[in-house]
Amino acid sequence: MENSQMEHLQRASPVLASLNIRKSVAFYQDKMGFNKIGWVDDHYAVIGRDKVELHFWKCDNKIFPENTSCYLYVDNVDDLYAELKEAGVIHPNGPLGDKPWGLREFSALDGDGNLLRFGQKL
Repeated sequence: MENSQMEHLQRASPVLASLNIRKSVAFYQDKMGFNKIGWVDDHYAVIGRDKVELHFWKCDNKIFPENTSCYLYVDNVDDLYAELKEAGVIHPNGPLGDKPWGLREFSALDGDGNLLRFGQKL
């Protein structure tokens, strides 16, 4: 495939596994400041915060969310870390820090075990 000068890709939306869609939506609203921005039912949901959109699909096995992650690039990572730390969602092994790959980042866990990594370029 030839490289084209035209851009085709516009954005990405992580699709995370959820054991209970409505509980997941409530968790992200109450703990992480997300809002419903699209479809929400017992099988699928679309939520967002700022410029980030997350989708959720219903699953029945916790192995899926416990082995799923996404990376979210942010501005003001220190402020977001303080906010989410206060909400009690920081991963025990994911405190805020500068990484050798050129990012300042931290990790959080949602109620189902999905890992969310938040980072800002140094």
